[in-house]
Amino acid sequence: MTTPLYVLDIREDDDGIEQPNEALFTPTPENAAEYGFMTRDGIHLTGVGEEDEPPTEFVALGHNHTWTALALLADAWMRKNHPDADLPVHTRPPVRKHAVFITHPHPDHPCGCAWDGQWRLVYAPATEPGAVAVTVIPAGRTT
Repeated sequence: MTTPLYVLDIREDDDGIEQPNEALFTPTPENAAEYGFMTRDGIHLTGVGEEDEPPTEFVALGHNHTWTALALLADAWMRKNHPDADLPVHTRPPVRKHAVFITHPHPDHPCGCAWDGQWRLVYAPATEPGAVAVTVIPAGRTT
């Protein structure tokens, strides 16, 4: 028996029919900023972690980035989104992974949920349906 990597949240409508509260999606260059990604020189990067807290890691779409470009963009993201937090010192190299992005599919929230344009990320094998290549950088001071 295998355990699923992720389970999409569902709800029951007034007729007792199950409806998804979430859907798989892929951030694209066109909508990356809408989902909190900062873009520079073709790199789309965002912080991942608890809401309203400095990130525990940074995620960049794709694998074709230099370490220096990722570190500079992660520092710029921190200055924009958490200007009062200590800037991270990146001493560990980035890690190539794959991830599934999950978002809320209905913006009017007929289910009464609290989603507000947020998304979540689950690391997954490259063969998982909907998985995309990402580069992960641990956040925080590592020296």
